Amino acid sequence: MAPRLLHYSDVENVYDSPERAGRLAGLLRERADEDTLIVGSGDNTSPGVLALVEEGAQALDFYEAVDPDVETFGNHEFDHGRAALAELIADSPQTWVSANVRTGDGGQFGADVGVAPATTLDAGAATVGFVGVTTPRTASLNPFATDLEFRDPIAGAREALAGLDADYAVVLSHLGRGDEDLARAVDADAILGGHVPTERRDRIDGTLLTRPGDGGSVVLEVDLATGEVTRHPVADAPVDEAVASAMRARLAEAGLDETVGEVADPIDRAETTLFGGENRLGNFVADAYRWATGAAVGLQNAGGVRTGDAIAGEVTAADLVSVIPFEERVVVAEVPGSALRSAFEWAAGPDLDFAEPDWWHAQISGAQIAWDPTACTVESVRVDGDPLDPDRTYSVALSDYVLHTDDEFPSLGEDLRVERHGIQYEVLVEYARETGVDPTVDGRIVETAGAAGRTPGAER
Repeated sequence: MAPRLLHYSDVENVYDSPERAGRLAGLLRERADEDTLIVGSGDNTSPGVLALVEEGAQALDFYEAVDPDVETFGNHEFDHGRAALAELIADSPQTWVSANVRTGDGGQFGADVGVAPATTLDAGAATVGFVGVTTPRTASLNPFATDLEFRDPIAGAREALAGLDADYAVVLSHLGRGDEDLARAVDADAILGGHVPTERRDRIDGTLLTRPGDGGSVVLEVDLATGEVTRHPVADAPVDEAVASAMRARLAEAGLDETVGEVADPIDRAETTLFGGENRLGNFVADAYRWATGAAVGLQNAGGVRTGDAIAGEVTAADLVSVIPFEERVVVAEVPGSALRSAFEWAAGPDLDFAEPDWWHAQISGAQIAWDPTACTVESVRVDGDPLDPDRTYSVALSDYVLHTDDEFPSLGEDLRVERHGIQYEVLVEYARETGVDPTVDGRIVETAGAAGRTPGAER
């Protein structure tokens, strides 16, 4: 039989939902045979509640059950630092490949625990060569990766592919929208991608491109001989009870089962909602930042609010940690009005490599914005009901990450920081204890007439 690949990616916080983690493992085990290789394209260990507690090691329960063959790094694999990741690599069964991540002295990252630019594996009677690449923006996206070098992924992939002796050549890519340029530049049969939370199955210049989306909801089965791709929803799969039980036990030990609020109307966390403009969960987060700091404006990057199951019924501390599962502080920045306007204009733009072109990238509190998603422009900005004054300075509560990265909100830098407050998820928990969990949509982000004909998100 022709070699087949089972492609999963960006499972992120699936471990916080034991049944879904069990179904993902059950599906991969059910579909695997001697002609099949199980492969991951990054962000499969973090972020998440358990990932914070276990520093990514909760993924080992899943890896041991599934026995993947090969994996590359996403930007979130580095969430807990090099030492924790090296230990995870050493303890996991799969081969890790990376053609563009280097240590500060230029050496191969993880070489001492078996990481290589490429590897060749047997699948039935065929051999398949794998190369791995990670977005070169990782050091900007992840403060824990600033001591590493993320080189040009195209040059790295080309060099690694040139050394392969295999029947098929596959690139495991965590470049997001950069997969298009990669496909045009390298000689590969397939690029199995991640980083963007939407699915993909198409071809560019004869190279097959796949992406299963995020949250461990779908596995893609790729026939390398025919190029046929079969979509397998995880919701229909049998549960691997060993994996589900392991995750339940880890969650119980985390001690985050305190009920801090109750929700009558479930709060949606689908990506179409979180990136679609104003939504209840984004409002809750941005309002919590203003509540904790007294700032005039609350700002949260939309990509920092994680997708997942709807929040409903009794809300636990773990539920709120899962919304923003990062060890980042809420800070206050003193921001010139002109820079704040630029930040909102960036939020309407199409240039982020892990997002779709018409997504909105900011959740806000204390401000009102009108934007045109078709033109990717901001039409007007008001703060506390008044037009934004470019010459005035505004206090803005936001994650310290936003001031660190130059990938998101580039007009906001660390030189603007004036105060540090609590960890993001701790702020959400305290806000819920004090005020409850009952966010609404109240018109703080609206689409202009130019957006007519768009399919709205679930809460827009």
